[in-house]
Amino acid sequence: MGGAKKKVHPKTRTAAFKASEPSEIVEAPHSFIIHRGLSCPYITDLTMDFRRIMEPFTATNLREKKINRIKDFVSLSSFFHVSHMGIFNKASTQLSFKVLRLPRGPSLTFKVHQFTLARDVISCSKKQMFDVDHFKHPPLVIMNNFSGEGKHLKLMATTFQNMFPSINLAQVNIDTIRRCVLFSYNPEAKLVEMRHYSVQVVPVGLKRAVQKIVSGTVPNLNKCDEVVDFVTRDGNVSEAEVDEDEQSHVVLSQTLKSKGNLENHRSSVKLHEIGPRLTMQLMKIEEGLLTGEVLYHDHVIKTEDEKETLRKLIEKKRKLKEQRKKQQNENRERNLKLKKEQNKEAKRNHDAENASDADDDAQYYKDEVGEEPDEELFKPDNNSSRKRSKLPSGMKYKNKKAKMDNKTSKKFKEK
Repeated sequence: MGGAKKKVHPKTRTAAFKASEPSEIVEAPHSFIIHRGLSCPYITDLTMDFRRIMEPFTATNLREKKINRIKDFVSLSSFFHVSHMGIFNKASTQLSFKVLRLPRGPSLTFKVHQFTLARDVISCSKKQMFDVDHFKHPPLVIMNNFSGEGKHLKLMATTFQNMFPSINLAQVNIDTIRRCVLFSYNPEAKLVEMRHYSVQVVPVGLKRAVQKIVSGTVPNLNKCDEVVDFVTRDGNVSEAEVDEDEQSHVVLSQTLKSKGNLENHRSSVKLHEIGPRLTMQLMKIEEGLLTGEVLYHDHVIKTEDEKETLRKLIEKKRKLKEQRKKQQNENRERNLKLKKEQNKEAKRNHDAENASDADDDAQYYKDEVGEEPDEELFKPDNNSSRKRSKLPSGMKYKNKKAKMDNKTSKKFKEK
């Protein structure tokens, strides 16, 4: 028989797993997307849709409970390489979306004006295109109109870009770019529009019939005697179809896996929206993790004197918190030390009480028997409760007679 499997501590097993992870996964930005506040099925669906956008470097099946706090997720962030956290917070009057840079900030708070779930976007599309394989690679991030004045625009654009892995244009495999996320800023309304698309690349200059054959789609040859009839029935074979939107035509630098898209040949790039949609407005930027100095506020504008007063107040609170924490540590150490001294004192009193009881027993034995007892007879023992005390020489314990039930006693008498 084989020996039992040796148990491995979970921390040791996880550390070995992390050491075996490739550098691309370790260095890529990971994210947690959760929702807080009032319960609402639409907010839960929106959270799941946003997790699909952040795939594959996100916790898709993350289970969250009401008892979980933000600090619980922050404590696990370094262990799972999590660099950003998105929080949908449902209040009675509005819905907000917070983007946190872990573990020290900054924190961006957005007010969500409108949102559309992914299932609603796909159901409204004329040509629905949704492929699960497209979510195996991170999306391409497109930033539009974030070059205006104001440091908050630059910080907002940098935060959105850093939520997704960077792309090296010299080494990227074009076939892995299957999705794209668009962030567009409207300076007049101060709104950020977010859209999510699936990318499709099709060859240009081919008839529809030829495109179906090249792409591997089985054509309907019910009304044709040969394949040639299917290709030539809509016009001349040599006459190539031209896509209406010529701005979408590109010359590929690589050969793609999809059929018909060859290197140095023209292809058309088409986008199919797969949702969700978000329309939000930046309200506040905080220096720390949901706390600290307010770097930007859309409604409240403070003077330099007011900002300086707030800085002093925050610094005072921070010092008071450190002092309180230090006092708590000192109190804890003092209580532990006092507890150890009390345990030692109780042990000393117990030993002294056992010794006095032994002296009393020895004196009683001397008065009754008339001779000095043995030294080990009344010697105090801490484990005396589980041991039988020794008797003087010549004296033995009497074994108790075994008791028998009625049936056993009758059989014993018959024998």
